[in-house]
Amino acid sequence: MASTLEKFIHSLDPRSLPRVLQIQSGIYFQGSIYEMFGNECCLSTGEVIKVIGFKINKLIASICENNEDSQFSAKVELPLNFPGLYKVVADKTPYISIEEITRKVAIGSTRFGHPCFYSSEDIKLANLTIKQGEQITFNSVEEVNGTMAVNCGVVRNNQSHSFTLPLSQDGKFYECEDDQIYTLKEIAEWKIPRCRKRIVKLSNTLHAWDSSNPLPENFEGCLILTPVYEVQAVMKFRKDIVHILSDLDVEVKDITDCYDISSFLQPLSLEDVFERTSREFPMVAEIMEGPLGRQKPYNLLHIGKEIVIHKKYQATRVLASEIRSDSPKRHFLIPMTYKGKFKRRPREFPTAYDLEIARSEREQLHVVATKAFDSPHTELFSVSVGDQFLVQQRQTSEVLYEGRKKVIDVLACEQILSDAYKEVLLPMYMEGGFVEVIHDKKQYQLSEICKEFRLPFNVKVSVRDLSIKEDVLAAVPGLQLEEEITDSYLLISSASSPVESWEIPVYRLNMSVHLLSKDVQTDIPPMTKTTVEEISEEEYYMVRRFENQTLHPPPRPPKKPAALAPKPVSAVSKQITSDVLQSTKDELQTVF
Repeated sequence: MASTLEKFIHSLDPRSLPRVLQIQSGIYFQGSIYEMFGNECCLSTGEVIKVIGFKINKLIASICENNEDSQFSAKVELPLNFPGLYKVVADKTPYISIEEITRKVAIGSTRFGHPCFYSSEDIKLANLTIKQGEQITFNSVEEVNGTMAVNCGVVRNNQSHSFTLPLSQDGKFYECEDDQIYTLKEIAEWKIPRCRKRIVKLSNTLHAWDSSNPLPENFEGCLILTPVYEVQAVMKFRKDIVHILSDLDVEVKDITDCYDISSFLQPLSLEDVFERTSREFPMVAEIMEGPLGRQKPYNLLHIGKEIVIHKKYQATRVLASEIRSDSPKRHFLIPMTYKGKFKRRPREFPTAYDLEIARSEREQLHVVATKAFDSPHTELFSVSVGDQFLVQQRQTSEVLYEGRKKVIDVLACEQILSDAYKEVLLPMYMEGGFVEVIHDKKQYQLSEICKEFRLPFNVKVSVRDLSIKEDVLAAVPGLQLEEEITDSYLLISSASSPVESWEIPVYRLNMSVHLLSKDVQTDIPPMTKTTVEEISEEEYYMVRRFENQTLHPPPRPPKKPAALAPKPVSAVSKQITSDVLQSTKDELQTVF
């Protein structure tokens, strides 16, 4: 039975791919020629194509100025890279079975693939009863004792309880409220159920509004998102992948069951290759769809190129961001094999709590105050701009608060005076401002920094990596090394001239290959090259969001009464502050 391409794709279960379609009829641009992303193909009546994948290409957003229950008005087209962070509104329409959830909702091993639902009734299992309204996390789908089931979990009293629910489990399952924020691309990939629309609320715009923005200025309402898919397909006599938008006015018929699907080439994404077992490597492949980029090795990975994929593995990278006050910042993933050298740059600390996190046994942290703080307690120290401190340790102290003694966390420091040191206590909740004074002039390798210091850590490239033609880090005035991450990579080389091998990222490189039945040498080229990878802001947030949770200062007590005026600053103390600031400025200048 024929249907429109749009209707077919919207109802297609990705697990049933690939599917063979026959073009029944349609209206085409320039006769029967359809062109997209530089791929030109003829979709004539009777043509047979193999659909190998589909993904959301763009979103049609209906705008609602107030809330999700109001009437939606204008529609706008939003690209997936449209800036902003969004909160997902829970779908009020229930799912009637676990099977329907697995068919329509993305469930996977990544951090986004763990949706949460609750049942309108108790679910009694062999060793556990899931209570009505209790949040159930769906972790994965797999076969259990010959029956397809979902691995689930609930949390009670900070204890996690795991169990499985068969796909045949009926009931009314509602989506739980989600307090996370997402980019539009993340929502498109993970948070729009099949055959349903998704309502979202704008949480953060990331950029200032201008006239080119399709959303109203100061928009605080909701968007109802309808996806338009990009269909990836293979044609009989082509070695590349064609791309077709799902809203193209074409009628198709599914003929998979009566067609020899092996007569088509079988494209594999880098994720598909990575999922193969280690004993299947090395393998020879021909590129069907290559990445964009001028930097090696991306400029070598063009369509038709034959490569050897030697192995798959996990490798460590350091996530780094450009230090600058305005946005957008540049972000990088630096391999541990980077051969450049770094010099330290001063770190900035907004609170005393940040000083406690940053201090180490290796060296004493020396800071200068950039913001004044008047302590509401006589037992604790009031800070003036220019005061210098050596950070000691965290401890507790008794203070008098509203006539009662109270124990609070404090940071013990030594204040540096002109000819002496004075022991002082700073409240841990103190919201001030400090900048680090650097005495260390040593040049460090990246591995040394990760071993000897606690990240985040501020640096500047002092000696560029001479093993690469253009070191992008050398031109950056300052970098914050934020954290070490582990990511998936493939090691590849050219099949025709295997002089050197390259690491390529699995999840950030849009590339498809098909495997060739050719003999391959098992020896890896002696020279393995890695690159500093510049990533987009969106990729940065994907890497960053669910890593170690940010530590927050303890809650600040109520503000002191307004009647307590700040202490006057004498002319002498002003002169001392000026002298300290000047000496600090001179010392900081030597760092740069």
